[in-house]
Amino acid sequence: MSDRLAKKGYSADIAERVLDRLTEVGLVNDADFAQQWVHSRHTYSGKGKRALALELRRKGIGQEDATEALAQIGSEDERARATELVAKKLRTVSADDRDRAVRRLVSMLARRGFPQGMAFEVVKEQLDRAGAETDGLLDET
Repeated sequence: MSDRLAKKGYSADIAERVLDRLTEVGLVNDADFAQQWVHSRHTYSGKGKRALALELRRKGIGQEDATEALAQIGSEDERARATELVAKKLRTVSADDRDRAVRRLVSMLARRGFPQGMAFEVVKEQLDRAGAETDGLLDET
């Protein structure tokens, strides 16, 4: 915030006083911001912990506040979100070429900051599940 005030032409002294006052009245709180950012970006944007940690660092959030905020996402939460993303993406990805589908889906999860091992496991499970559902439909005809 001080960088933005400096770009607008405010002196460092004025920026410091403004930020001190905002902090004093509770309007600037990095820990609260980090908590809300992580919750929102994980829930609504489907970001994994690694991507969220990078985003917080870019926003100037300290390591301690970032670690505490990221702790609210457990490995099961992260895996469940990855599963939701893959299931949704499978509607638009052709599973005919399994290797290509795996590459595309794992890449999508990697770009969102999910661990590679988890990404491969989730994609394999979802592709197997989609194949079983398709096989079941073909058996009924």
